[in-house]
Amino acid sequence: MTFAHWLYVLGVIAVVLTMILRRNVVIPCVIFTFFIGWVYLGSFIGGIQALFNSNIIAAQELFSVFYIIAVMVAMLKSISVTGADKILVKPLTKLMVSPLVSYIVLCISTIIISLFFWPTPAVPLIGALLVPAAISSGLPPMLGAMALALAGQGLALGGDIIIQGAPKLTAGAANIPVEMVTYRGGILTLITGIIAIFLAYFMNRKEIAEFKSTAEGTHLVEKILPAEQGDEEYEKPQYAKFLACLMVVSMVLVIISMFAFELRGGDASALLGGVALLIMMIASLTVYGSKGLDVMADFLADGLVFAFKVMGPIIPIAGFFFLGNPETVVNILNANAPGFLFDIGKTLSQLIPPTGILAGLGMMILGVITGLDGSGFSGLPLVGTLAGAMAAGQQSVAAGLGAIGQIGAIWSGGGTLVAWCSLVAVAGIVGVSVLDLVRKNFIPVVVGLIVSTIFGVLFLM
Repeated sequence: MTFAHWLYVLGVIAVVLTMILRRNVVIPCVIFTFFIGWVYLGSFIGGIQALFNSNIIAAQELFSVFYIIAVMVAMLKSISVTGADKILVKPLTKLMVSPLVSYIVLCISTIIISLFFWPTPAVPLIGALLVPAAISSGLPPMLGAMALALAGQGLALGGDIIIQGAPKLTAGAANIPVEMVTYRGGILTLITGIIAIFLAYFMNRKEIAEFKSTAEGTHLVEKILPAEQGDEEYEKPQYAKFLACLMVVSMVLVIISMFAFELRGGDASALLGGVALLIMMIASLTVYGSKGLDVMADFLADGLVFAFKVMGPIIPIAGFFFLGNPETVVNILNANAPGFLFDIGKTLSQLIPPTGILAGLGMMILGVITGLDGSGFSGLPLVGTLAGAMAAGQQSVAAGLGAIGQIGAIWSGGGTLVAWCSLVAVAGIVGVSVLDLVRKNFIPVVVGLIVSTIFGVLFLM
C-alpha cells in the first residue's frame, strides 16, 4: 500500500461521511482526485491533468446513460405537446389504483424486463410508460425511483439468473460450475430484494401520505412531462391518439425484438434509443410539418439539457472512483497505474477468515467495496478468485462466498448504493436527485444484504 493508496482510502471515507451529512460529494472527489494524481505522478501539474482526465474518462463511460435519458425525455416531450401523454396515462390509472398497488406493479414489471434484458433498457421503458401513472395514483416520485432501482438493478441484476453474465464471471474466477453460483446468487438476491423492497415502502409511508394529500399526486412529474394544460393549449390534439398508439406499439415491438434477436444490455438500449429518436422525428413532422425540422432539434436539445442538468455533477464523482478501477485508471494516470480500489480490496481480503459469519460478511463488504467504482461487474473476478482461494477446494463454500460477494458488488455498483453508476438513469428518468435516491436506498439495501449473507453462510455453504 503506497501513500496514494492511503489517500484513496481517505477519499472514500470523506465521500461516505459527506453523504451521511447530506451534502454533495463533488468537492471531496475533486480534491482527492487532484491529490492522488499529484502524489502518484509526482507532479503538481500532473495532479491537475489527472483531475481533468478523470472527468473526461467518466464522461465517456457515462455518456450512453446520459444519451438514453436525453432521447427518452425528448421523445416524451415531442408527443406530450399534443396531449398524448394524457391518453397514455388514462388506461394505466385504472391499474394503478393506489400507491401500494402501483409500487408492486412497478417492481414486478421491472423485475421481468430486467431479468431478460438487464435493467439498462428496462428503466426508460418502465419510466416512460408506468411511472407517470404510478405518480398519478399517489406514489411519490422518489419511491417510484426506488422501485425501479431495487427491483431492476438490485434484485434482477444481482442474481442475473437468465442471462447469467454475473455468475459466469464469478464462477469462472472461482473455478467452479456456473450453476452453483447461479442457484445461490438467485436465492440471495431474492432475499435481499424482498427485504429491501418491503422496507423501502414501509419506511416511506409518511411521505406517501403527504404526497397524496397534495395536488402533486394527481399530476405527472413536471420535470419529465409538461404540467397539466387545457386542450386549447395543445398543438394539434387530433394527432394525440395516433402518437400515443405509435409509442405503445413501438415499445411493444422493441420488447418483442429483444426476445427475437436476443438483444441484451447495450444492444437493447441502442434499439430503444433509436426507436425513441424515430418516434420523436415522426411526432415533430406530424405536428409541425416543415417546422418540425427545427422543432425536433429543440426537443433533443431540451432532453440533453435535462440529462446533463440532472447528472452533470456525477462526472467528477465517477472520475474519482474510476481511479480505483485498473481498467480505467490507466487512461487517467499512466499505463502502470494500479487500480487503487482493487488493491485495497485485495489487502482487506487477507484479513478475512475462510469460513463462518465473519467470512460471509467480510466477502459481502469486499463485494460492496469493489462496486464503488460504479460498475458492479468489474469486481466479480476479484471476489470469485478470493472465494475460490478461501474455500480451499470446497466447491460449495466457494460458490456460497462467491455468490455473497457477487450480490454485494452488483447491489452496490450495479447498482443501488452508488450515485455514479447506472442509478443515474433511474434518477434522471423519474426526475429525482440521484444522491437523495442513494440515501433512501441505503438502509433497506444494507439490511437486505446482511440478512441474505447470514442466510447464505448458514444454509448455502
